[in-house]
Amino acid sequence: MTKNPLRWLGALLVLYLGLPIALFVIRFVSARERGFHVAGLFSSLWISISCASVSLVVICVFGTPLAYVLARSTSRLARLVEIAITLPLALPPVMGGIIVVYLVGPYSSLGRLFDRQLTNSVYGICIAMTFCSAPFLILAARAAFASIDQGLLDVASTLGHSEMSRFFRVAVPVAGPGIRAGMTMTWLRAFGEYGAVTILAYNPASLPVYTVNQFMARGIAPTLAPTMLALIVASGIVLLSRARLPKLAHVDLSEITPVPPTLKPSSRLRFDISKQLGSFQLKIKHVTQSDNLAVLGPSGSGKSALLRSLAGLYGPGAGEVSYGNDVVSNVKPEKRPVGYVSQGFSLFPHLTVWQNLNFPKNATRGNAAYWLGHLQLDGLENRYPSEISGGQRQRVALAQALCHSPEVLLLDEPFSALDMPIRRELHRELRRLQQETGLATVIVTHDPQEAAFLSQEVIVITDGASLQSGTNRQVFSRPASPEVARLLGISNLHHALVVAPGRIDSGGTVIAVDTDGMAPGAEVLWSIRPEQVIVRTLDDRASFDPADEGLVGTLSDIADVGTAVDLFVTLNDQFELHARVVDPVELSVGQRCRVVMDRSAISLWANPNVPLAAASTKGPAAQ
Repeated sequence: MTKNPLRWLGALLVLYLGLPIALFVIRFVSARERGFHVAGLFSSLWISISCASVSLVVICVFGTPLAYVLARSTSRLARLVEIAITLPLALPPVMGGIIVVYLVGPYSSLGRLFDRQLTNSVYGICIAMTFCSAPFLILAARAAFASIDQGLLDVASTLGHSEMSRFFRVAVPVAGPGIRAGMTMTWLRAFGEYGAVTILAYNPASLPVYTVNQFMARGIAPTLAPTMLALIVASGIVLLSRARLPKLAHVDLSEITPVPPTLKPSSRLRFDISKQLGSFQLKIKHVTQSDNLAVLGPSGSGKSALLRSLAGLYGPGAGEVSYGNDVVSNVKPEKRPVGYVSQGFSLFPHLTVWQNLNFPKNATRGNAAYWLGHLQLDGLENRYPSEISGGQRQRVALAQALCHSPEVLLLDEPFSALDMPIRRELHRELRRLQQETGLATVIVTHDPQEAAFLSQEVIVITDGASLQSGTNRQVFSRPASPEVARLLGISNLHHALVVAPGRIDSGGTVIAVDTDGMAPGAEVLWSIRPEQVIVRTLDDRASFDPADEGLVGTLSDIADVGTAVDLFVTLNDQFELHARVVDPVELSVGQRCRVVMDRSAISLWANPNVPLAAASTKGPAAQ
């Protein structure tokens, strides 16, 4: 069996670290004199424990907020502060003590102010410990805060929580493991500090100072007791830091009466967003004409940035936003009447499902119980987000936003990470919710079918700008440009030339279409939705206009996708046409067939400048 070299390397390090301790324990057990009787042992132990604890409290109170600020700042000043905080780690402790003497020494201004009591006292010990150990907590906490998903803090703000509330109720608990690790290292570093303590406060003696004095005066024998006490204390602190607190959160829903929420009638949106994000410019203006709006576009088009602007997460400089008659452009996100569901759900991992639902500032237990049952979350109230499935987490995130009693519900690609069956189930759930409550919703998505199902009107955007907006029927049936057609997933998109009024030539096939006065020879792009293409056998003319002979081609492929049948008809060497039907077909691959298209259903664009990445000459077109 092949040996794992990583395990061997780790074992060697454990041996190196553990062997001296084992040998010390053997010596301690076998020794006759250990030093417990020597005067000053337990008083020095108490001094080290108490002063290290005081230093830890001071560092936590001031260092944790500082770490939070540093983690959220990218300024040059923040980087300089980090360097200054790290320097005590690079300095030998004795030199660190010498530096601090210039601040609190008996002849410094601060020292004279406190009557020279800041050195040669427990104050000096605390000051020395704080200077040498503070970087451990601050740097560990900063790393922990920096790893927090920004979406958690964004969601907390849209649920009514101020910056201070988000710090204490979200940031600190989520960063808790990193902060606890920093606290452990800080306390242990302070407890064992010798060099700086010797410079600032040789008396009263801390445990390390006492131990060195005993070693210098009497040899190694009396150092056994303080060393063993230090090992016991350090081991206890490490074990305490790794202990898991019991999960006490538990709710009995039988004692809570569900209370249906009182939601404000739909608030139509008006916004004029102009926001510079690095080199990206978001500039979109729209007035909704219905309750439910979808924002459709590819990745990087600015969809999420638009939603964040509507939620107020970019601040007042993002542009003008109105919910109904309420202008909220200068209103902080925690004061806006919105429910915001970000990508990745952004549930608070340290809270149970029930606590997540009650997290919004204006949430009530009755409303939380109502949404828990209404969204089929019964039985999950005492579980944590890590203990439920993706679909359940999505329902919890939706219920959490609804517990805020919003006027507008903002959904940032809420179903993109879910499997198709769960997505369809939640699509239906959200649509039912829209119909029952009349709540205004804005959903961001890159899925045209999702946009059409969950909205009454749609904005198609790319590169931070709107390409087309209108009702679903207006946009999906008559795309304003080839780019819009591609983003809507329209597969039949082809080049052509105008050959005569009402006629275009696409690769040798002449097609009847409304050319709207385009001159012969003009280059165009044309498109038609697959559902509007009719395919029949050559002798079947029952459903055709006798005046229209249709187009003759060869059926090149048949794909049964379960809910429909996709047909691909090759009309010439340049392109094939995609048709979608619901009923079974009596055609077979390779059979000659007739294709008829309603000329009013064909979209036509002059002077196409965008290359047809989605159009292909052969094979199934993009869906």
